[in-house]
Amino acid sequence: MHRKIKNLPEMKMEVQKFSEGFSNLTFLIRFGEWEAVLRRAPSGYVPPKAHDMHREYMILRKVNPVFPVAPKPYLYCDDSDIMDKPFYVMEKKQGVVIDGALPEKYPNTKETKQQISSEVVRTLVELHSIDYKKASMDEMGRPEGFLERQIHGWIKRYNLSKTEDLNFIDEVEKWLINNLPSTKETTIVHNDFKLNNMVFDTEDPRQITGILDWELSTVGDPLTDLASALVCWGEEGDPPIGIAMITNQPGFYSRRDFLNDYAQQSGRDVSNIHYYLTFGFYKLAVIQQQLYYRWKIGEIDDPRLETLKESIYNLMKLADNARFQQV
Repeated sequence: MHRKIKNLPEMKMEVQKFSEGFSNLTFLIRFGEWEAVLRRAPSGYVPPKAHDMHREYMILRKVNPVFPVAPKPYLYCDDSDIMDKPFYVMEKKQGVVIDGALPEKYPNTKETKQQISSEVVRTLVELHSIDYKKASMDEMGRPEGFLERQIHGWIKRYNLSKTEDLNFIDEVEKWLINNLPSTKETTIVHNDFKLNNMVFDTEDPRQITGILDWELSTVGDPLTDLASALVCWGEEGDPPIGIAMITNQPGFYSRRDFLNDYAQQSGRDVSNIHYYLTFGFYKLAVIQQQLYYRWKIGEIDDPRLETLKESIYNLMKLADNARFQQV
């Protein structure tokens, strides 16, 4: 499947790889002053249904018109004569990504950190307010039974990739199954709504210009998306959980602040958030466990993955504790 990019300058192409993550490979491509981003699956073996570039491309085609901070997709290609893996090209969102430190042009103040926090919540509420049927996103997922499938699916993934016996995990899994809440609403869910998947205006911390990494997006219970965001919104006293964070610095919203702001803006009942947080911590642990397992059996040669053993344990303990605690 191919689409042409209109008005592409006739110049030599420059390619620059973005910092290496654990998922799809991402490259900046440049023709003169024209820039775009290329996304493709990692090299080597790819598990069935994983790293589906066509699905990610189609999600962006549906979401971008109704949520413009999602990058506009330009083309998709699965021609093995061009590249060994399917890929797509999308708009490059201009701005800065906040990872381990504030951007240089941002004042290092409580006001800045509060502005960033507020804009993250506002953008998540906006995403969850979109009519997913009008965006034709109902074709990209199955809302009925979403949460139940998620719970059983991630438990299965963990048990297929388990490398350590953690004696408390069985109780967490039983609790998730036996306390399954009913889904009250279906929305578009991003499923990886964390700070370093966002692009902010270079000079204005009150404006998000891009939301990246839509590979896990679907339609389902918005509280799963909220919980995933809270899990990655670290706060002071958190143990290492295998992801970069800055929100544990003084001045940023606490998880409670984030939750209260979301509830006020969205009008949603979040009284059962401890269930979704339990699942959120568990799910992130399983994502890391799958990577750790592939490293341990020699399928991936990346020394960084050895350190995930600690964060997997910490996340599973946080999941265990979340069953009995409110944020």
